[in-house]
Amino acid sequence: MMKRIFLLSITIVLLQNFMLAQPFDPLKDYTQGYLNTITTAVPFLMITPDSRSGSMGDIGAATSADAASQHANPSKYVFNKNLFGISFSYSPWLKKIVNDVNLLYMSGYYKPTRMDAIGFSLRYFGLGEIYFTDEWGNLTGIQKPNEFAIDFTYARKLSEVFSIAITPRFIYSDLTAGQMVGGMGSYPGLAGAADLSLFYEEDFKYSGIHNSTLRFGLNISNMGNKIKYSDYSNQRDFIPTNLRLGLGYTVDLDEYNSISLSFDLNKLLVPTKPIYTDSTIVVDNEVKKVIGAGKDPNVSVAQGMIQSFYDAPGGFKEEMREINIGIGFEYTYRNLLFVRTGYFYENKWKGGRQYLTFGAGIKYSIIGVDMAYLFTTTRNNHPLESTLRFTLTFDLVSFEKDDIKNQRKLK
Repeated sequence: MMKRIFLLSITIVLLQNFMLAQPFDPLKDYTQGYLNTITTAVPFLMITPDSRSGSMGDIGAATSADAASQHANPSKYVFNKNLFGISFSYSPWLKKIVNDVNLLYMSGYYKPTRMDAIGFSLRYFGLGEIYFTDEWGNLTGIQKPNEFAIDFTYARKLSEVFSIAITPRFIYSDLTAGQMVGGMGSYPGLAGAADLSLFYEEDFKYSGIHNSTLRFGLNISNMGNKIKYSDYSNQRDFIPTNLRLGLGYTVDLDEYNSISLSFDLNKLLVPTKPIYTDSTIVVDNEVKKVIGAGKDPNVSVAQGMIQSFYDAPGGFKEEMREINIGIGFEYTYRNLLFVRTGYFYENKWKGGRQYLTFGAGIKYSIIGVDMAYLFTTTRNNHPLESTLRFTLTFDLVSFEKDDIKNQRKLK
């Protein structure tokens, strides 16, 4: 039962097994397309939680800084123009198939000096009611599994245009609510992780052209230990360590109007499942399947990150399929009205999430409200269809009017 609950969680969050592979023998020609998604524990960490990023193709590594920067690139925080900001986001997840799965997200930042920023976020994922049964199908309980992660950031400008940040994270994943598994008790999975991120932002002025801004971002997120949920087996699962690269460009059309174009590349830094033969061998008194193509996925976290660049059974061609692409566009009017759109692409053999996103926002004084909508392009009745996200943001210039003046004087 434990495996069923765990796989259900993964399927609900990232839809990694939504597509069915065509009849195919991968051992005969594993360079061709075949379903080989990368699965991890706590995939809820990879869901884009805020409306701005969610309406721009789930990007955020190289967009302008905001109060929800913690997810995609927390090193942006130090480039915020305000001293303090906080945001609250909510999304009813997979509402096409369930009505009680929700994602809640709170994040914020504070700039004690012009060169430093601290940030935080709290992410809560409720899986709704799940009916637990024994091996004969008898009901043993009704529980509401949940997962959450809390993290903190310290960001520092290394120059006027370049910053770095470190983000330690605590992860809690309770998928079984203490139910018995194979006669043994289960328990919540715990993990510690960290993000390392970089950000570059520089303004340019050209003759006859209004101001423009170039941005580059990098974030290696969720570098942490494997998770275990029960003593029923010795299996430990990787968490979704991820490499995100982004590039963004903003142009001020005039005093009131500006447009931005940005894109992100994402790749999971965890092992790809190999192709096994029907043969077995005995290693240290343990029977193991023989790998026909690919690499052994039972490695350390550090080795898994390195190995993820060359372990796909299909070689370089399959490694390229594991890169997800997001592109986003944003139009801004007087920093009051925002219109956004984007597109996210994942190869059909690696999960097949492909969708358009739309959104809008309005800001008045210190309060901002944003909304995002997702429209899938792969098939009808897709579980992600019509996904909505809502975000409420408060950006405070200062609690004390002199704070901004004093901060500008700091070197």
